[in-house]
Amino acid sequence: MTVLDLIANNSTVLIVLSIVLGLLVGSFLNVVIYRVPVMLQREWRQQCCEFLELDEKKFSKDDPTAKHKVFNLVKPDSHCPQCNAPVRAWQNIPILSYVMLHGKCAGCQKPISMRYPVIELVTGLLSGLVAWQLGATWLTLAFLVLTWSLISLTMIDFDHQLLPDNITLPLLWLGLLVNTLLPETTVSAADAVLGAIIGYLSLWSLYWIFKLLTGKEGMGYGDFKLLGALGAWMGWQSLLLIVILSSLVGAVVGIALLLFRGRDRNIPIPFGPYLAGAGFIAMLWGDALTRLYVSSMAG
Repeated sequence: MTVLDLIANNSTVLIVLSIVLGLLVGSFLNVVIYRVPVMLQREWRQQCCEFLELDEKKFSKDDPTAKHKVFNLVKPDSHCPQCNAPVRAWQNIPILSYVMLHGKCAGCQKPISMRYPVIELVTGLLSGLVAWQLGATWLTLAFLVLTWSLISLTMIDFDHQLLPDNITLPLLWLGLLVNTLLPETTVSAADAVLGAIIGYLSLWSLYWIFKLLTGKEGMGYGDFKLLGALGAWMGWQSLLLIVILSSLVGAVVGIALLLFRGRDRNIPIPFGPYLAGAGFIAMLWGDALTRLYVSSMAG
């Protein structure tokens, strides 16, 4: 029996391997979540300075990453932002390294944010959940990629109120490709295309209606693209469920922030994380939730 046969025939092995893979990917997602917004800001600043014929160095002096000529997902190597000590391989083992280091940098002993092991753990658990629900198929691998992308988008939007095009747009095209090529999918290519179109245009229309009525922007263009991407993955039939779920969660969280944390009503609350969470729920349990709703209405 080959390794692939063992994974296909043993759900426990599949789930454990998916969790381990998720932990490793979660470590990389921490890099993506931090570096992608910085990469975009550096690119935008460079383009603005070139267009206005300004000296970029004057506007990058407060950027702690400006000392790195090359800044992407690979370079510079991982290091402590406080003392610049390099992160060794043994210090980069998901969760375990955080425990061994007692949550502190090995060089300067400054605390390491708890969010790093939390993101690794969440990514591992959600990866195992996807494998448990879907089994050993190519569609499972595709949905793992979708899950990891949604985690990245969620955290970036929380931090910066930004849903980067270099994640949302490839995610949309990948969804169309998956539903065109994989025989395991239940979404037709036509439904995927309609899902992308209707997903984008529905929020785009709400955006302009709200702006014309109030003069304010209710959401960002990244939200349109994310819903379009989810529609490309799950078809146009899933869009109403995703919007309802995300709106309910967003409303509850928004009210809670106002009541318990005294959040300023004028401070925007990112909608992307709620879309991402609703998309993940629809991905795994959308059909079951729809059947439950239909049966409750019929009863």
